[in-house]
Amino acid sequence: MTLPNASSRTGRISAEHRGAYRILAPDAELSAELEGKLRHRARSRLDLPAVGDRVIYDALDATHAIVRAVLPRTSAIVRKAAGTRTEEQVIASNVDTLFIVGALDGDFNLRRLERYVILAWDGGVRPVIVLNKADLCDHPSFAEDAIAATGWSVPVHRVCAFDGSVAAKLGPYLAAGQTVALSGSSGVGKSTLTNALLGEERQDTGGVRVDDDKGRHTTTARQLFVLPGGAALIDTPGMRELQLWSDTATVGDAFDDIAAAARSCRFADCAHETEPDCAVRDEIDRDRLESYRKLMREAAYLERRNDASAQAVEKARWKAIHKAMRTGSKG
Repeated sequence: MTLPNASSRTGRISAEHRGAYRILAPDAELSAELEGKLRHRARSRLDLPAVGDRVIYDALDATHAIVRAVLPRTSAIVRKAAGTRTEEQVIASNVDTLFIVGALDGDFNLRRLERYVILAWDGGVRPVIVLNKADLCDHPSFAEDAIAATGWSVPVHRVCAFDGSVAAKLGPYLAAGQTVALSGSSGVGKSTLTNALLGEERQDTGGVRVDDDKGRHTTTARQLFVLPGGAALIDTPGMRELQLWSDTATVGDAFDDIAAAARSCRFADCAHETEPDCAVRDEIDRDRLESYRKLMREAAYLERRNDASAQAVEKARWKAIHKAMRTGSKG
């Protein structure tokens, strides 16, 4: 890490878009760019600043700064970057609670919630499920029943972003000094919730498309806001692709009900496919079991790719050492 100069200060990354940053300082919000050394020394995206990071910066003038270093993170919400490359992407850092927002207007998806819950647990963040648009659903308890069936010890709150009670219901997570991130697919009402918690219209919101009753995508970049009570709130865009950056152990922890049922399987190494007397196939919902299989396959594939990448890096390192030794011997 680059040591700070006498004039260096600490701030927090409040926005990032295409390599351009905003820093939330005690008395201002500054535009910022990265110091060349910080950018070139980054081994992966994890080493670059993300929204929520605390950084060391030097002010160039009243409105511009240069980021010298990223301070150690207490937590990080990380996913596999979109596309075919095996690379991680930090969605938000130094987060205490992740509000996983789902909508009750026809967009409720338990399989998607599973991914977000794993995402939070894997990053050392507390997940909280927020079921928005409760006013648009005749029987909203169906979603709570489906979540309860998973056996997760995850708080669930049913809200309507327009009725004025959101701040009271979610207030216990928003004490001064706490950081909460909002996540969920496009159109579930994250920006509307952000405005409700801020007490003012700061984020653009979209209506509902008449052809499919889905909300419009309005947030295009992650952004950190300071709430009136002193908490920080990070609004994130809806993610069209959410691939986990997790191992099989973390995925397994999210499916305790499957692990419990597996104890009654006839065979200890039962794969819960076609084996006889499989308790998992008899007790677990078919869709949940298929989700478990899919997520485990993704995690296992990622583990293999990461292991292969680590081996390639180590091989290259020793190749460079041996080359240096041979060059020194010839000298």
